[in-house]
Amino acid sequence: MKILAIETSAKAASVCLTEDDFLIAQSYQNSGLTHSQTVLPMCEQMLKHCGVTLQQVDVIACAAGPGSFTGLRIGLSTAKGLAWSAEKPCCAVSTLEAMAWQMAHMEGELLCAMDARRGQVYNARFLAHGAELKRLCPDRAISLADLFSEIDGKTEQIIIGDGAQLCYNYAEGLGYPVKLAPPQLRFQSAWGVAHAAWVQAQAGNLCSAQELAANYIRLSQAERERLEREQSR
Repeated sequence: MKILAIETSAKAASVCLTEDDFLIAQSYQNSGLTHSQTVLPMCEQMLKHCGVTLQQVDVIACAAGPGSFTGLRIGLSTAKGLAWSAEKPCCAVSTLEAMAWQMAHMEGELLCAMDARRGQVYNARFLAHGAELKRLCPDRAISLADLFSEIDGKTEQIIIGDGAQLCYNYAEGLGYPVKLAPPQLRFQSAWGVAHAAWVQAQAGNLCSAQELAANYIRLSQAERERLEREQSR
């Protein structure tokens, strides 16, 4: 099964092509250009260099959130456009779960966190054992105080994501045992999306391009401000 995966949930963008669980190619860009400028050309060039046509791809996977509202929309729109044109099934992948798969070879508890601003992180927790993951909580937006109140303070947490340093600093202040994932495995990558999609595809959890949708977890800043204005009237 060939999977074309797209990751645009944060500042960097990446795309990859896998055959089942084997990485064929990956392209990563953190140049400051917007995802709308980089993602589609990255997909097209990668497939061309691999000698693979879009018709030969079996599934198009995309990080569906949480993450940057604009980034997610660009990635999902790109995935939808490619899937519609080639009539391919899609797979919506949790950004947090995709990050966790990058550290699934470790044994222990994984704490995935993205900086959600407003004193919160987007978070999910997983138990890694035997290169498999067991989800310990749903994707959510949570304060650092609430997050660490549910952790026993004795079990080491391996922290992943662009909110990892925030969590690490907070946990160290509490005296909790924590470890940062190495930089090359700490941040989002299309490989994590592809692996998560492969697992979901085996379980039959695919969708159409029309059904592919984001999971923002919470309202955008513009929507929050609009609701605040309405409530203050």
